[in-house]
Amino acid sequence: MTPTAPRAPIVGEEELYLAIHKKRHQLQVVMNGQVLYTFPVATGRGDLTPEGEFRIVTKVHKPYYMRKKIAGGHPDNPLGTRWMGLSIDGGYKYGIHGTNRPWSIGLSASSGCIRMRNKDVEYLYRHIPLKTRVLITDD
Repeated sequence: MTPTAPRAPIVGEEELYLAIHKKRHQLQVVMNGQVLYTFPVATGRGDLTPEGEFRIVTKVHKPYYMRKKIAGGHPDNPLGTRWMGLSIDGGYKYGIHGTNRPWSIGLSASSGCIRMRNKDVEYLYRHIPLKTRVLITDD
């Protein structure tokens, strides 16, 4: 999927979006064209992280890890403490989430999701609303 050009904001409207740069392993919070925050992330091995424009469509506090049936909040849960699902397959296939493997941040290490340190994803979870645009690029 190719990213689309950002739409022009309505006069008086603040445009907020997340920009994820796979090769740089960075997530940026952008408002009105200005980068407010930059966080280190882990992205997918190879080309597993999809590229394009998406929206945050789900938010889960202490997500349950279905593949291995690990309860939310358990230290073995690889999703960490928060999940923000992207608009792919209902918001539960790819997401921005915490991790129980903080040493993987800065690497291409996931199965396609964007991993963050738990403290960083908890900050985003509190401040980034549902429907926020997320642009994922290969740079």
